[in-house]
Amino acid sequence: MRKGLLFILMLMLAGFLAACGSSDEGESSSDSNGSEEASDSKWSEIQEKGEIVVGTSGTLFPASYYPEDSDEMTGYDVEIMREIADRLGLELKFEEYGVDGLLSAINSGRIDAVINDMEVTKARQEQFTFSEPYKYSYSTMIVRESDLSGIEKLEDLEGKTHGGGATTVFSQIAEHFGAETKTYGNVTNDVYLRDVEGGRTDFIINDYYLQSLALKALPNIEVQLHPDLKFHPTNSAIVMPNDASKMKEEIDAVLQEMREDGTLTKLSEEFFGGKDASKKPEADIREIEGLEL
Repeated sequence: MRKGLLFILMLMLAGFLAACGSSDEGESSSDSNGSEEASDSKWSEIQEKGEIVVGTSGTLFPASYYPEDSDEMTGYDVEIMREIADRLGLELKFEEYGVDGLLSAINSGRIDAVINDMEVTKARQEQFTFSEPYKYSYSTMIVRESDLSGIEKLEDLEGKTHGGGATTVFSQIAEHFGAETKTYGNVTNDVYLRDVEGGRTDFIINDYYLQSLALKALPNIEVQLHPDLKFHPTNSAIVMPNDASKMKEEIDAVLQEMREDGTLTKLSEEFFGGKDASKKPEADIREIEGLEL
């Protein structure tokens, strides 16, 4: 039964509209005095076990997903984490959670880290430790092919309807410009895209790479990326407990090695259609003033 659902899960909007865009899930981390002893304890625990337990969704194509007819999870984020664990001499165990449960699983101690295209925000940095980024991107907008949903600039979003998750950064952006968000349950990407096509919603804001691949997978729906709007530059990183500075040091060192030897570029090109998401994009991307994340 699971195999029959793999391709559907790969396209599930739980991944497509959440993940890097989710706003601050979970409760604040437990109080920590920030001492060197506390920062070393998590890393010492991992070394003693010889294993690192990492949370991911398994439904976020192409970052963390099950390919059709396969029981083995893969993706850009998944393969990055496998390489990190291997270079650190650790066994790797993935635990799968819905996006809303990933950060709370760190707080509860059920997992050691999260890798799931998670965007670094100021609010999250107050609660968690982040690695150096392994992915750089920006937000784009899916609109109707016929009239671009009447949107020429971000200020035209006022009074329009956005399709997205209630707690995502993308919905915060839409509402910042006066749009209303229509939320969904766990539905597939085609439901969201057909609602834009049919006028039930007007647009979808999300990550450039994820939206490009979603449109490629569903070419018969008459929607497109807005040709002129590129905004809200983002970066994605591995999330760790707020007292895990030694763990961060070790993971950052490996990520730097992977950047220098071309591993990050190779993996990105494999999963993002030949594009290198490990480097900052050269596009002219609009920063959104007054948006507190």
